[in-house]
Amino acid sequence: MGMLKLIRENAHRVDVDGHAMLMHVPSTSLFELDPVARDLYDLSRGVEAFDADSLRAALGHHGPDALADCVKSFMALDILRDAADAGTPRAIVQVEDIPLSTIILNVNTGCNLACTYCYKEDLAVPSKGEKMSFDTARASVELLLKQAAGRDRVNIVFFGGEPLSNMPLIRQVVEWAGPRAAELGKVADFSLTTNATLLTPELADWFDAHRFALTVSMDGPKALHDTNRKTVGGKGTYDLVARNVRMLLSRYRARPVGARVTLTRGVTDVIAIHDHLKDDLGFAEVGFGPATSGPISVFNLDSAALKQAFEDMKTLGRRYVEAACRGENIGFSNMHQLLTDIAQGTKKAVPCGAGLGMLAVDRVGDLHLCHRFVGSGQPTYGNVADGIDVPKLAAFVEKAQDRSGMGCTTCRIRAICAGGCYHESYARQGDPFAPVYHYCDLMRDWVDFGIESYVRIMQANPSFFRTQLAPRTRPAQEVIQ
Repeated sequence: MGMLKLIRENAHRVDVDGHAMLMHVPSTSLFELDPVARDLYDLSRGVEAFDADSLRAALGHHGPDALADCVKSFMALDILRDAADAGTPRAIVQVEDIPLSTIILNVNTGCNLACTYCYKEDLAVPSKGEKMSFDTARASVELLLKQAAGRDRVNIVFFGGEPLSNMPLIRQVVEWAGPRAAELGKVADFSLTTNATLLTPELADWFDAHRFALTVSMDGPKALHDTNRKTVGGKGTYDLVARNVRMLLSRYRARPVGARVTLTRGVTDVIAIHDHLKDDLGFAEVGFGPATSGPISVFNLDSAALKQAFEDMKTLGRRYVEAACRGENIGFSNMHQLLTDIAQGTKKAVPCGAGLGMLAVDRVGDLHLCHRFVGSGQPTYGNVADGIDVPKLAAFVEKAQDRSGMGCTTCRIRAICAGGCYHESYARQGDPFAPVYHYCDLMRDWVDFGIESYVRIMQANPSFFRTQLAPRTRPAQEVIQ
């Protein structure tokens, strides 16, 4: 054995209640270190390099066979490496096809609300909304089915503006797309995000009959919700939305309905918002998204407010862990996702499925990376009439994999984050490839919190992961390894 060194960017230790846990960074795999592995890791952290003699001198009490096996295991994981070996940069995987699983149809640019933090650059008042035609929607779904040749299920997402303002199109698409997918041996799932102002009992029953995955945008109790979520005329919408949500949840049975909360300056009471939406209104899950790059900076969270929001999410997360240890689920979406990433060993080469497993279609059929880019100044990647511009889109996805020269290359959560949201980077820094540096320390701390939470739940109630966090569909980005 020559000189060996620790590859610090490939291993991260987190101690939890006496358990020494090691996250293998490239694969997000989690291991508990036994005494030999713990001592070897600590030794290698304290020196630039070590050889067999220094290893025996420091850890000889463990015995030569145990040490040799542990060194071999660490080297197989590229946690230890020959000190003279600079390593091989991660290869950029060439993209030759776009294996879609999801298409997002922006059915109307019009919206009856004027939320102060909205990122949509093509948003219009209802009277000026531009609606998608059925021909464009049908061509979009045909493109999805063609690109999803190897998949059993596809997902069609209706977005806006407010999608319920173009219900005739949604009905037409659903009635056509279900049978069309079945002809090809596939199942079409439908999803929709709504502000709930236009919901009716008849619509709730129709969505229930077609098993829609529904998400309602709502920001909490009346005083907080009405701060930003107003009508075009400036009137708060809480009373109407809460009434419609209660109606929806009283008759919707097909799937759990979740709430999506946007945290903005002055609207950051995570605990109160969650408790109201989950316990008072009855949503199955509540998820939070901090606003840090919206078009009107006064509503964005500054660094202090963002840090506090994450601390409050950890406070709610501790309540989640306590409940999980008892076999209960308090419906906190951010913790669901975090624990799923850790339990399943999420391994990303790109931040999300945008441009790979998912594309968004605008009113005229142009293809965008995702719904957030519709109406923006960023490039499009073909049209549903002509197909995907695969070389152009492949070039984008391949460039997104190249994190050389960025802090991502040595970041301990790079396989979970992969640089962060393209649109967040574009809106904040003008470059979709720029890492979301304002999140980095907070996200690293959030993942450490997730590791601690995972270990505590596994010790107290391991069945929770089977019963409450059923395996989800593998993200589209995992095709690139």
